[in-house]
Amino acid sequence: MKNNLEYKGMLRICLLFICFLVPPPYFAHFPHGHCFKTFSNLHTQQQYQISGTVTDPYGPMPGVHVLIKGTNTGTFTNPKGEYFLLVNNNDVLVFSYLGYHTRELPVLGRTTMDVEMKSEVTELQEVEVNAGYYTVKEKERTGSISRVAAKEIVLQPIVSPLEALQGRMAGVEVVPNGNLPGMASTIRIRGTNSLRSEGNFPLYIIDGVPINSTPIGSNSLIGNFGPGADPLNMLNLSNIQSIEVLKDADATAIYGSRGANGVILITTKKGGQSGTKIEAQAYSGISTVPNRVKVLDTEQYLKIRKMAFENDDIEATRFNAYDLVVWDQDRQTDWQDVFFGGVAPVTDLNLSFSGGNGSTNYSLRGSYHNQGTVFPGDYDYNKATTALNLNHVSENQKLAINLSVNYGADTNHLVGSVNLTTGGLKVPPNAPPVFNEDGSLHWEEWSDVGQNNPLMGFHNSSTTVSYHLVGNMGITYQLAKGLSLKANLGYTNFNSGEVVKYPKKSYNPAWSFLEHQSEHLQFTRKSWIIEPQLLYSSKFLGASIDALIGTTFQQSNNDNLSINASGYVSESQIGNLRAAGAVSVRSNENIDYRYHAIFARLGFNWDQQYYLNFTGRRDGSSRFGPGKRFANFGAIGGAWIFANENSKRDKASFLSFGKLRGSYGITGSDQIGDYGYLDTYEPTPGPGGLYPTQLANTDYSWEENKKLEAALDLGFLRDRINLAINWYRNRSSNQLVGYPLPAMTGFTSVQANLPATVQNTGWEVGLTTLNIKNKVIRWQTSMNISFPENKLLSYPDIEQSSHANTYRVGQPLNIALLYQYDGLDPQTGFYKMADINGDNRLDYKDRVVIKDLGRQYFGGINNSIGFKNFNLNFLWEFVKQEGSLHMFNAGNLSMQRQEVVEALEEGSKFQKVSGPYRH
Repeated sequence: MKNNLEYKGMLRICLLFICFLVPPPYFAHFPHGHCFKTFSNLHTQQQYQISGTVTDPYGPMPGVHVLIKGTNTGTFTNPKGEYFLLVNNNDVLVFSYLGYHTRELPVLGRTTMDVEMKSEVTELQEVEVNAGYYTVKEKERTGSISRVAAKEIVLQPIVSPLEALQGRMAGVEVVPNGNLPGMASTIRIRGTNSLRSEGNFPLYIIDGVPINSTPIGSNSLIGNFGPGADPLNMLNLSNIQSIEVLKDADATAIYGSRGANGVILITTKKGGQSGTKIEAQAYSGISTVPNRVKVLDTEQYLKIRKMAFENDDIEATRFNAYDLVVWDQDRQTDWQDVFFGGVAPVTDLNLSFSGGNGSTNYSLRGSYHNQGTVFPGDYDYNKATTALNLNHVSENQKLAINLSVNYGADTNHLVGSVNLTTGGLKVPPNAPPVFNEDGSLHWEEWSDVGQNNPLMGFHNSSTTVSYHLVGNMGITYQLAKGLSLKANLGYTNFNSGEVVKYPKKSYNPAWSFLEHQSEHLQFTRKSWIIEPQLLYSSKFLGASIDALIGTTFQQSNNDNLSINASGYVSESQIGNLRAAGAVSVRSNENIDYRYHAIFARLGFNWDQQYYLNFTGRRDGSSRFGPGKRFANFGAIGGAWIFANENSKRDKASFLSFGKLRGSYGITGSDQIGDYGYLDTYEPTPGPGGLYPTQLANTDYSWEENKKLEAALDLGFLRDRINLAINWYRNRSSNQLVGYPLPAMTGFTSVQANLPATVQNTGWEVGLTTLNIKNKVIRWQTSMNISFPENKLLSYPDIEQSSHANTYRVGQPLNIALLYQYDGLDPQTGFYKMADINGDNRLDYKDRVVIKDLGRQYFGGINNSIGFKNFNLNFLWEFVKQEGSLHMFNAGNLSMQRQEVVEALEEGSKFQKVSGPYRH
């Protein structure tokens, strides 16, 4: 009996589902009052005139094409949206207009038929945007939230999902820190807020679970020549449904201190409700270094080198000019081919299994990613991920449970300790080979002139194996109409093990004192979070209210262990600590962090035109001392959708959507090291001793970031063109930094607040256009551009601080302080620099020329073109930023770029001093 009841229940759900999918009967489209011919006339071929009015939610639509299906007979609606056409009883009329859903309606003997069209583009305004603790329609949001959907990024051949954001969002800077797979990128949301580089990380959240955004330390190349590994490497793009970036106070204040630098929300895919679906996806490709530096050939290089010795009247010898005296003068090697001229294969495989019904849906996904290298050697990056998403709603619709589990494992094989990128740009073109025929390093010709092989360390290798688990369960129960109780439970576990091997064959054979060595690094990050919430929603008198109140309990534990081992007898035993002659522990840390908060939100909507959003949070962090651990943050945001007001629409009928919004609020930051308010000690090497490592300061407190924003969103031509303009101003004060101490204290710094204020202002413009839309072709263009401005707004007594030779009040943080050019010295012919204070020496006080190294503007243009079943997507990212021209030391014993030849010509632009550097 139970099975029969379940079967009948499922049958009802299926029938209901079919009713939603299948278009209503033809007569359901007819408004009351339509005139019909008698039934006996339905099959006659006698023509008669039918008329009607075509409208959309904004009024009559002129220019709509009305066509008799299967013929070339048709007409267009007039300026009043009216049409008149001769038809037969059994004709079907096709109503079409670019950017709107096409409608096909049978005549069925009618003489009048009014039709309402539905815009395709306006559906963009109906998209649900993830705002963290709640969702909101795109058109109704009061905060600044940028969104990238899965279809825009799924085919990108990248490792971390953050790399897919490059050029796609206004106000979001994503800067790769190198060319090695797995290396963390630098991401800044609306500029640099803190004087500390580690104080500018945004908050990462995966399916409601916060992730430690600090790059993972490494002894490999990604740690020695970069910030470390990206903690989001465990995600695969094919499993991501959307990425939202929260930028202003209204969007981020509900996250309190964690949202001071912006919030990145990653939502993974869920199952469907229309049966089982299996999907497989694969792509393979290759990558090379496309834009190489144009360098000197051997003839040009030697000519310039000889000219340098002639100008200095110095004799070339085997000690100061072995490239001219010892090395082959006819040898020619483009070292870019040797160091990074390879081809890197890329393979990505994805398999998904999803399905469900009206009450339960599921999704199970797996992926594999392999990426080779353009560098010499057999090195690669491998990543395997799996994801489970399960959602269930009870029969009475009161209980909802969702489970999300993401697990990733990656292995990164890298050359141990050689920066192959810079190495290929330094070696002279007539230098001897770096490898012997058997693949070993060539030393003889390099040692003869007292030099090391530029690939010294090449046979060192690093292997990093990481495992990352992120799990979340959400439980919601409806207590009463409009009142629900919700709980989010999250857990993360990251483990990383790394071994770097240093065999003796990587180094000069003459160095007999060297031993086989290895470095071992273990990282563990664990955290859990519990967030009970109470949600309420209600409607009355044309207004609706959405409210929530909740609390957060979060704890994380970070462990790291660093070991150095040496004295291996055999190369094959390197890495086995039991075979090492000596083992030393460099560091062994265990750090606990606890966080507690109470948060609330109140959203108010009046007649779907006027919106107010209040958010607040009281944060508590274990990183502050007694009396300083709690702080309050909050924001208010408002929006007015004015496009629906008839008076506005009548004056500007081309305007289909318009919204004014603004926000103001305060967020904070506790992105500092743990236990800074305590005196700390570490064990001495060996048993029995402790030594102090830090002075206590219990008085420092939270950084504050005050955010102000105003924005205008417009839609034109029935939302075929959408324009968004944002202005923002963020002021970060009470800066948390390590305050420098005199050496006599025995400590380098103490944690403290500085009275400095950093300001970020700027304009952001986003434009989306639907250029072509028909049954065959769809072409959409999205463009964004940002004009940021960063400055140190105030810093009392900066002249007496350690930052006196780094920053200037009223100037950006990213600057170069340079000397002022003072012409040429007539006696030496060298450049002269001005001694500003006349103390007969050049120091930081004479660096009065300020060069802004930050971005003046940046953005991207993305085009998506669909032709039948084919799709083409391409993105162009652009940046305007002052840079430096490297490899320009004409005459030095190293490779130089082709521009050096031009620089040596009389009247060259490189011989001229630019305006700001003139005396």
